[in-house]
Amino acid sequence: MTETCPPSPPRFPFGAPAHQVPGRYWHALGDGRVQCDLCPRLCKIHPGQRGLCFLRANDGVGMVLTSYGRSSGFCIDPVEKKPLAHFLPGTPILSFGSAGCNLTCKFCQNWDISKARAVDRLNGEATPEMIAEAAVQLGCRSVAFTYNDPVIMLEYAVDVAKACHARGIRTVAVTAGYIMPEARAEFFAHMDAANVDLKAFTEGFYHELATAHLEPVLDSLRYLVHDTTCWVEITTLLIPGKNDGEAELTALSHWVATELGTEVPIHFSAFHPDYKMRDLPATPPDTLRRARQIAMAAGLRHVYVGNVHDREADSTYCTGCGARVIERDWYQLGAYGLDDRGQCQSCGTPMAGIFDGPPGTWGRKRQQIRLSMT
Repeated sequence: MTETCPPSPPRFPFGAPAHQVPGRYWHALGDGRVQCDLCPRLCKIHPGQRGLCFLRANDGVGMVLTSYGRSSGFCIDPVEKKPLAHFLPGTPILSFGSAGCNLTCKFCQNWDISKARAVDRLNGEATPEMIAEAAVQLGCRSVAFTYNDPVIMLEYAVDVAKACHARGIRTVAVTAGYIMPEARAEFFAHMDAANVDLKAFTEGFYHELATAHLEPVLDSLRYLVHDTTCWVEITTLLIPGKNDGEAELTALSHWVATELGTEVPIHFSAFHPDYKMRDLPATPPDTLRRARQIAMAAGLRHVYVGNVHDREADSTYCTGCGARVIERDWYQLGAYGLDDRGQCQSCGTPMAGIFDGPPGTWGRKRQQIRLSMT
């Protein structure tokens, strides 16, 4: 598999982006410090220092984003990897992230990117127009902000989303939803879909394993589902002995059903030992299946498992007649029973989500991409 762009796309003659730009959502504290109002951490930052996320800093005048136009790399993924099961199935999505994160998850599965504290980890450069053009040239119908949490690069993500929408390219945020209401409104106004990482359903888990709080994430989910047009799916990484108990999964599932609705898809994904939690075992497949049964018993209509092969639990079923309308094994699609508008071909029931035309044929492959300024 090739690891660079195919030769057909032209060069992207936009020039190098500025790496440091004024940031939004902050206020001065009167003693030289600034308070970042982007996320609930509300970091108070001295001149010359950075916030916990690493990307936002006090330059002595105000808040700046230090990584505008820089990336930890670009890759074409299957959209199912985000994971999104009800958004342009089978299509390729141009994906990229930056460094840093505003959470401190000890179980992070992308820790080499999200926990990076070195600017040289950001080895890719691209203007917003360059990313949009690359998506068009490479046949990607959407662009994903992923690998680390995109809310910390809000200014860049919003500009990229605007450039993508101008070219007819949709945008996706893969996020923990840990963001303040004012910033949240701007950020998600430019996203067509989001997968929100609901890490657990207890305050203790968030406090002990992510040094964060649960309620801001729940508030973001309520906002996204009820106050935006952004399509929303949820992922919960099940960690043995930490967030996989029956009582917690039952409470989580009932909350999603009652607060968000039974049509919101949820993915229960398998944990593998990584970062600071290498002493725990990987999630058994039976745990994922049990979580799926609990969620379905709570009334949720679209419940999936992730990071394992399970054709039954990976597939999508019609809520009208029960027919399997998207056969799926991990990221690979099989038989497809929806029409171009996302309606069941057997009974005509519309499927919740964003379906636009026939399914793609990208499959499970990944392709690394290098965007060059010259």
